[in-house]
Amino acid sequence: MATIPTRRLGSTGPQVSALGLGCMGMSALYPGGDRADSIATIHAALDAGVTLLDTADFYGMGHNELLIDEALRTAPAGARERALISVKFGALRDPDNGWGGNDGRPAAVKNFAAYSLRRLGTDHIDIYRLTRVDPDVPIEETIGAIAELVQAGHVRHIGLSEAGAETIRRAAAVAPISDLQIEYSLISRGIEDAILPTVRELGIGVTAYGVLSRGLISGHFTHTRELDPTDFRAAIPRFRGGNLRHNLALVEALREIAERKGVTVAQIAIAWVLSRGDDIVPLVGARRPDRLAEALGSFDITLDADDLAAVEHAVPAGAAAGDRYPAAQMAHLDSER
Repeated sequence: MATIPTRRLGSTGPQVSALGLGCMGMSALYPGGDRADSIATIHAALDAGVTLLDTADFYGMGHNELLIDEALRTAPAGARERALISVKFGALRDPDNGWGGNDGRPAAVKNFAAYSLRRLGTDHIDIYRLTRVDPDVPIEETIGAIAELVQAGHVRHIGLSEAGAETIRRAAAVAPISDLQIEYSLISRGIEDAILPTVRELGIGVTAYGVLSRGLISGHFTHTRELDPTDFRAAIPRFRGGNLRHNLALVEALREIAERKGVTVAQIAIAWVLSRGDDIVPLVGARRPDRLAEALGSFDITLDADDLAAVEHAVPAGAAAGDRYPAAQMAHLDSER
């Protein structure tokens, strides 16, 4: 495996590993998470040179932050100093795992941060971001509250998540924004129209989640697989009925390219996102060391012009069937308006 390069998150953000570890699946939305495997995966990531760990205070209602704290405390000396933690906040939950919208009020921002700092066992959060834009609170007020946390030393950098171009401009007028976290993959390319040009104009980086579309384009998902009712993918349109069959046909076209290069489908998909610009850092949601190792193998791949043309032919923009979230969740995405 090649040495992991680094990339800077925008013109004002930190230098991070060119691939980050998304920790959500270790605590929430996917069944079968294993604590020992999760901690081993975080340790393996740090050992390999991954420095960016992404989480949210509502992943398992705080479980994920506590898990990361445990992993960092039990990692080899110096791991905590190398690790940078990106935290999303604002999602409102209830005891029955329901969702109650998003809260971007300044007082709520500081309340959420206080709890995250305690759970993570740290005196600062490296990157802090509202998970979804609160339509009832001007983004200027939310960003202003995070900026106050920066001034107080509790937060190092301000990020955005799933924000549209207009919101991004308004936020950047208040305080420096390091990066926009947003879904971006071979089958989720909506940001290329207006959002990606906007962040590049403003010197804002991108941390891309869903680069394997929640496993759909990993090469490991099959049409015969039955999802557990507790698996949130069971409600995602791309994983249902004819949409799933259509999307897996795209994966098989991608597999032909991967096999010719002697790599895996997942590695091709991740390498494609890496090729889209040095201002983009993919987040991979590995929950086991072997899946992490597969993802890190993407750095050994060079996609030349012919390879990229072949990938584009196999999975052209807009080729996916179905939305990336259920309709109720799509309605909360400022990036889709």
